[in-house]
Amino acid sequence: MTPEMVTTIGQQALWVTMLIAAPMLLSALAVGLLVGMFQAATQINEMTMSFIPKLLVLVAALVVAGPWMLNVISNYTIQLIQRIPSLIS
Repeated sequence: MTPEMVTTIGQQALWVTMLIAAPMLLSALAVGLLVGMFQAATQINEMTMSFIPKLLVLVAALVVAGPWMLNVISNYTIQLIQRIPSLIS
């Protein structure tokens, strides 16, 4: 196994991680921004007001994007396992 192979596998792993995390992070960011703007406009500083909507949106994002996320990680894992013989030699 050459250093280039290790670097390529690491880059692919980081890319898959980013793809899997993106739907939940972006949805939490959007809801946090909207709730923050609402709180600033109304001067309501309730902590649960930002936590509960984010939690609900994260659950919804996981339900919607979950099958796709599972497919991405499964394909990457299968591809990595299938490449083991070529990585050893």
